[in-house]
Amino acid sequence: MANKTKDRKGSIIDVQPLRSSEEISEFRDALKVAGKTARGDFSNRNLLLFNIGVNTGLRIGDIVQLRIEDVKGKSKMKISEGKTKKVRTVELGAIMGDIADYLEDEPNEGYLFPSRSGEKPITTTQAYRILTKASDLIGRNDIGTHTLRKTFGYHYYRLNKDVATLMEIFNHSDQATTKRYIGIREDEIAASLKDFRI
Repeated sequence: MANKTKDRKGSIIDVQPLRSSEEISEFRDALKVAGKTARGDFSNRNLLLFNIGVNTGLRIGDIVQLRIEDVKGKSKMKISEGKTKKVRTVELGAIMGDIADYLEDEPNEGYLFPSRSGEKPITTTQAYRILTKASDLIGRNDIGTHTLRKTFGYHYYRLNKDVATLMEIFNHSDQATTKRYIGIREDEIAASLKDFRI
């Protein structure tokens, strides 16, 4: 099931979205701290990886494959999603400033998130490690690469209440799957039972 994944120790975890602006802010702060290592400061890279994920709903496999020329100075881009091969237009207007700041001293082409060699992008495993290192700092064990996509979906739904469009963005087969994936169904059930008493 999409809500379950294995952590670094092989235990099954229930990956969740970041449901509040406070949780998102706390996680961004953790990414900044976790990005400062003995090998260098990767906090800006880690923050942009996160910001692209939570603002576009792209899968992590598609995010790590992005190239500078795909996003630099652009308010939108077309992408052929790796898993579904579906062509999708992705809006970047809200994060153009983040992208411009990150690329200020970078070349005009190449991978947006290059590996140390620069010839390939970081892997999805490396992206997972970036996220879980930050989640460890704030004592959370329900964060994974799907957290970014789920956070996008959760907040998109909360703002627009448009599950049909979100279902299309995620390429899900039905609305119930989409609501379950983003954790909204859980919230709805909890809310319906909050004051329930017989």
